[in-house]
Amino acid sequence: MKRHIAAAATTAAACLTLLLTPSAGAAGTAANPYERGPAPSQSSIEALRGPYAVSQTSVSSLAATGFGGGTIYYPTSTSDGTFGAVVISPGFTAYESSIAWLGPRLASQGFVVFTIDTLTTLDQPDSRGRQLLAALDHLTERSSVRGRIDSTRLGVMGHSMGGGGTLEAAKSRPSLQAAIPLTGWNTDKSWPEITTPTLVIGADGDTVAPVASHSEPFYQSLPSSLDKAYLELNGATHFTPNTSNTTIAKYSISWLKRFIDNDTRYEQFLCPLPRPSLTIEEYRGTCPHDS
Repeated sequence: MKRHIAAAATTAAACLTLLLTPSAGAAGTAANPYERGPAPSQSSIEALRGPYAVSQTSVSSLAATGFGGGTIYYPTSTSDGTFGAVVISPGFTAYESSIAWLGPRLASQGFVVFTIDTLTTLDQPDSRGRQLLAALDHLTERSSVRGRIDSTRLGVMGHSMGGGGTLEAAKSRPSLQAAIPLTGWNTDKSWPEITTPTLVIGADGDTVAPVASHSEPFYQSLPSSLDKAYLELNGATHFTPNTSNTTIAKYSISWLKRFIDNDTRYEQFLCPLPRPSLTIEEYRGTCPHDS
């Protein structure tokens, strides 16, 4: 009888231990409360859609202050809490539609994404930088999804002059967690003031903003102490970011996850540095990342 009682006590203690011991997932969440979604893989960051179902809502230009309106894409589920957010600007003479593919692709990985129109299609990079920040403020303070956003975890992206605006925004607001200029254009080539982790994406065949006079000096001028990277696309043009592109998506997702969410599970895709391939002409960067 005593043996049975002892065995039962041992079994109960073991069950209690299992109940009280956090799972690996729970432990990871405790270590980093900003992690969102399952552990990543090459296939998950290359997929057209991530693990989250996505909804969207439009922001009329009449309801926007300081930018031209746009579309917000966001994870439908609220069970994981709040998400980091990213605003994306189009380039010179372009509309939101030119960068719209990034909206659902990034949002489905666990971000609130705002693809915007600018006040006019001819706005220069400094104006686009201010508009990116105005759109972030709208997103976190006035939008219908503001309750889904962690306003301390924000980033900016942009194409061409929108990429130049991305650098302007990061310079103006050091609290940003990530910046990604896509084949960026700006007359200012030097950005030593930027403290936001920045992934500069250029294209080897870009004749509008050639990497030698734009993306490369942008990258080189960033502080050596900064978490930064330079990705030069192979067989690409200035307008490659205007259509769905797996290489742009996978490294943008990894960068945003690593620095907006501080999700070190994505470090594996950035360090060691990716090697040249059919889609990558060159990749430079600081590894390992410190932020």
